[in-house]
Amino acid sequence: MKRRDFLAGIGGATTLAACSPASDDGPGEAASQERFSWKIVTTWPPNFPGLGTGVNTLARHIEEMSAGRLRITVYAAGELIPAFEVFDAVSRGSAEMGHGAAYYWRGKAEASQFFASMPFGLNAHEMNGWLYYGGGLELWRELYEPFNLVPFPAGNTGVQTGGWFNRPIESVSDLRGLKMRIPGIGGEVLNLAGGTPVNLPGSEIFTALQTGSIDAAEWVGPYNDVAAGLHQAARYYYYPGWQEPGPTLECIINGDAWSSLPDDLKAIVAVACQAVNLDMTAEFMARNARSLEQLEADDSVEIRAFPDEVLAELKRLTLQVVDDMAARDPMAAKVWESYRAFMQQSERWQKISEQAYLSTRDVPE
Repeated sequence: MKRRDFLAGIGGATTLAACSPASDDGPGEAASQERFSWKIVTTWPPNFPGLGTGVNTLARHIEEMSAGRLRITVYAAGELIPAFEVFDAVSRGSAEMGHGAAYYWRGKAEASQFFASMPFGLNAHEMNGWLYYGGGLELWRELYEPFNLVPFPAGNTGVQTGGWFNRPIESVSDLRGLKMRIPGIGGEVLNLAGGTPVNLPGSEIFTALQTGSIDAAEWVGPYNDVAAGLHQAARYYYYPGWQEPGPTLECIINGDAWSSLPDDLKAIVAVACQAVNLDMTAEFMARNARSLEQLEADDSVEIRAFPDEVLAELKRLTLQVVDDMAARDPMAAKVWESYRAFMQQSERWQKISEQAYLSTRDVPE
């Protein structure tokens, strides 16, 4: 892809939106007035708080900033295609855009999982740093290019919770035989720990947990979990979300559709994705805190921390899973090298900044 297309998705996107659009033919060329009507398919239930409504916000921003030149119709999971067919639908051009989480496509490209969330990996702020300024976005686009897709970061919930369980988790042995909804690398880790991972779309989690077809489920955090009613289907709510510390959501665009846009509309799409990426993180920071208060006041819910020994074993297994993946997949090895280097560098700064500060803060009641 041309360098300007990369810049449209990273820090330079804001500058591009603020200036007159440029082209290869020289500065000052008038913007095309051609109009486009696109579809965006998602992996989320209709108008689901935060995740689904974030897609609505993205479509609205694009239409408003383009003065109606690019209109996007939103289709939630199941309205046009099933949730887990988003990647293929956008790749072949049945829809111009899609919104979901990259770890859903591990069957297409294992390295995609790094661009959603890695257990014990980067948090939301670090993911943004790696993607926008650490080479992550370029690697993401390199990975998706054979599928005729152009990805953009387009949302992040921040660190999630560990999930809902119908029985206490007091030792590593309690993970054995556990049937749990958990996608991505986290699911592979659970499998090595003796559990059975199940990949379900959000719309099916409550019923599966309530009926006992699964024993546990991780979804997002208090805001979305309460909206999905998961607190009514299981008693034990565990933290921290070791499996998804900084889950980035993606907007994927069909490569041919992207190429058809004039440069000013490309800049608008890029800036809208970046705006939603920021807005969703802020929304979840506020809404999770409020929903946690609701759960804390609910006598039917027990909020618990995972035992240290459980977290230690899950971390050990995570490194085993990732190292094995990198050994068999050259692209995964390339992405892991970049991801790990950024995480090691960031960790030193985090220890004397965010981590150090939060350990000293005690907000008075």
